[in-house]
Amino acid sequence: MKKIIGYIGLGKMGRNMVYNLADHGWKVVAYNRSPEPRKMVAKQGIQTAESIEEMVNALPSQKLVWIMVSHQAVDKILRDVLKNMKRGDTIIDGGNSHYLSTLKNAELCRKKGVNFLDCGVSGGPSGAREGACCMVGGSLSVYKKYEKLFKDISAPGGYGLMGENGTGHFVKMVHNGIEYGMMQAIGEGFEVMKKSKFHLDLKKVVEVYNNQSVITSRLVGWLGLAYKQYGVDLKQISGKVSHSGEGQWTVEAARKLKVRVPIIKGSLNFRKQSQKKPSYTGQVVSALRNQFGGHEVKNKK
Repeated sequence: MKKIIGYIGLGKMGRNMVYNLADHGWKVVAYNRSPEPRKMVAKQGIQTAESIEEMVNALPSQKLVWIMVSHQAVDKILRDVLKNMKRGDTIIDGGNSHYLSTLKNAELCRKKGVNFLDCGVSGGPSGAREGACCMVGGSLSVYKKYEKLFKDISAPGGYGLMGENGTGHFVKMVHNGIEYGMMQAIGEGFEVMKKSKFHLDLKKVVEVYNNQSVITSRLVGWLGLAYKQYGVDLKQISGKVSHSGEGQWTVEAARKLKVRVPIIKGSLNFRKQSQKKPSYTGQVVSALRNQFGGHEVKNKK
């Protein structure tokens, strides 16, 4: 396998993954619709292109293209890529696409003889830079062909084939739904402690919780970092919590499968209601989103 890849989408995740790929000896030809991110990666020695066509044409035969854009933009980008690809080439959708859209895009690629893998990526910008968690969907033969790619961009042991096309994005969708519930529980628990009659040092609580307790986790660790950065009162952080869609999709999928998901559904509803009723729980959840995903969550002045 030639370690040459076309890469579309140079946001926080994409830009860091491009640097990660370069560190692992990959030649990357990168494209982004707006020019500023292209200039940023070019300064780091990454080859860039000013159009999708130019990017694809710069790749050798058996072309490999990774798409890392918002789910709203995937369909158009994928079709633009397909126009320039031939039988035997491969497209990987590494964004948070809805798995039903992924199934349609996989079929579109199949009709043209182009291989397609869907890859749910977890770990935020820091994971993209230092080693992500990759959940892949597609045929075993195509996955095996590019397994070295997933090994290179992932944390040790943090990648694998989940099943046929659609499963990578489906598993990542459920992952994000679970994430909603875990963050909600942390937020609620710390609001209970903050409002109790005890004068608790929540920074110390976080530190102790995150050293071999049952709930030791990256999320608890990130709350500790948020407390150090913003203070325990989190006054700069909004109690209005945004949601990007995956929690909603998980609830909808569960409803179709007749599976009760009261925790995930409750955490989703909390985020919606927080737009009118912000709270300390919401501030904690927002702070966590900022720490792992770089989401803008400060109070608007």
